[in-house]
Amino acid sequence: MAKKKRSKSVRKAPKRAASKTAAAAKPAPRTTFPVYHIDAFTTRVFHGNPAAVVIVSGKWPGDDLMQSIAIEQNMPMTAFVLLGGRGKGKKFGLRWFNSVKEFDLCGHATLAAAHVLWNHEKLKGNSLTFDTLGGDVQVSRDKDLIALQLQSRPAVRVRATNALCAALGRPPSEVYQANMTLAVFENKRDVHSLAPDFAKIAALDGSGVIVTAPGAGHDFISRYFAPKHGLNEDQATGSSHCLLVPYWAERLRKNFLTSHQVSPRGGELWCELRDDRVILGGHAVTFGKGTISA
Repeated sequence: MAKKKRSKSVRKAPKRAASKTAAAAKPAPRTTFPVYHIDAFTTRVFHGNPAAVVIVSGKWPGDDLMQSIAIEQNMPMTAFVLLGGRGKGKKFGLRWFNSVKEFDLCGHATLAAAHVLWNHEKLKGNSLTFDTLGGDVQVSRDKDLIALQLQSRPAVRVRATNALCAALGRPPSEVYQANMTLAVFENKRDVHSLAPDFAKIAALDGSGVIVTAPGAGHDFISRYFAPKHGLNEDQATGSSHCLLVPYWAERLRKNFLTSHQVSPRGGELWCELRDDRVILGGHAVTFGKGTISA
């Protein structure tokens, strides 16, 4: 009889332990968010620059959660839009994350966010304001063309360093510096054919390197390399045009310009220099929509 009692005791112990472990491992409740996959600065899917747009209501999720969602989305940028517009023109919170960090400005994801509000969240009117880490961004639309007002960032001319020339693989004709490096070439073929050393680009000062040249069919062309921020080559970049537009407006003596970013996916922008503001116009197209739970 003693043996039978010990046998029963041994059999019951693992069951009690398993029950406690299961209770401790119970998953925390998750929040569901609407999410959209938008291609910006283009009218065709599989072109332009992709962005995820996550709609948030009430209050911001934690920074760690937003960073984790951006990593999971694995897109060039994930925009978080906080609903609750107020006043004329409406005002919405907007934050941008990629798989590496949070940013204080992202043009293509701002365009994508505005596209979602007007086309999927059914926002009325033709203007809105985004409250961002970098300040308010005014956005307007004319039919399906969305225009962003961004702060102009004129760059200062500097010497072309050996490190920059080695990173690009050939020397530019002019170099300018602001928060990004602007390298100017005189032949668009030079820009198209560049095969930069991304490790060397990441070692340079500034957040990234813009390369540009006169265009054919557009006023200018460009590419943008930002490997230190997780983007070897960005596809269609609004923030780089805060340097490009004042440079080309002065050089071409015109304030209205058209731009073609000649990345593998490509992007088209309509640009205006208005005092200290750069107005960037572009289209966007929805590739997909759904929900996420985090």
